[in-house]
Amino acid sequence: MSVLGLAVCLAGNAFASQASSERQAEVARRGAQVMPFALAQTTHIFERTSDGGIQKVVLKDGADPAQLTLIRRHLQEVGEQFARRDFSAPETIHGHDMPGLEALRNAAPGEMSVRYADIQDGAQLRFTAGRPELIHAIHAWIGAQLGDHGEDAVEGHSAHRHSMR
Repeated sequence: MSVLGLAVCLAGNAFASQASSERQAEVARRGAQVMPFALAQTTHIFERTSDGGIQKVVLKDGADPAQLTLIRRHLQEVGEQFARRDFSAPETIHGHDMPGLEALRNAAPGEMSVRYADIQDGAQLRFTAGRPELIHAIHAWIGAQLGDHGEDAVEGHSAHRHSMR
């Protein structure tokens, strides 16, 4: 597993090809229908880890308590859905054939965990899996998110402090 896991981690950037501007606009339109917070006030941060990945949504200026509540409530609900293998929210935004979704949807109970946490200025979901195929699926899913969200998403845990406008 360690060799395959390392190969998956090193190949992670191959999953993050930039979508066309038309696709990004469509994803933003659909995202506004699914996500209750103001997309323009947030940044999505995706990090691939050796055992899965992390998705964060943070406020760009950190000064809007109403938006912070919406972010946290939404990610908490999405985390609960993901734990039940209900990926309808990203499927609505990114499409049924989004990379990684089929494998995540078909994961057996206990093969993958999704944990929610409040973080400064936002919230996060942490995905962990033991099987290399599921880790690969999480990495593919993260790459699709990064490509589809364009400038609204960044990679890495420290990027949001340096890449926000």
